[in-house]
Amino acid sequence: MAVPKKKTSKAKTRARRASNWSLKAPARSMCPQCGLVKVPHRVCGHCGHYGGRQVIDVD
Repeated sequence: MAVPKKKTSKAKTRARRASNWSLKAPARSMCPQCGLVKVPHRVCGHCGHYGGRQVIDVD
């Protein structure tokens, strides 16, 4: 069975674990109807279009 030659330091262990906690910018896409930025695979909050058709009535 494989055994590590050296002890992994606390800094190395914590840095490895901390890499999963980094924040990433949310994905964005353009609405083809009004051209504003929206979240992908969601109805546009400005014009109410999704998939090339009017889904909700926005006033």
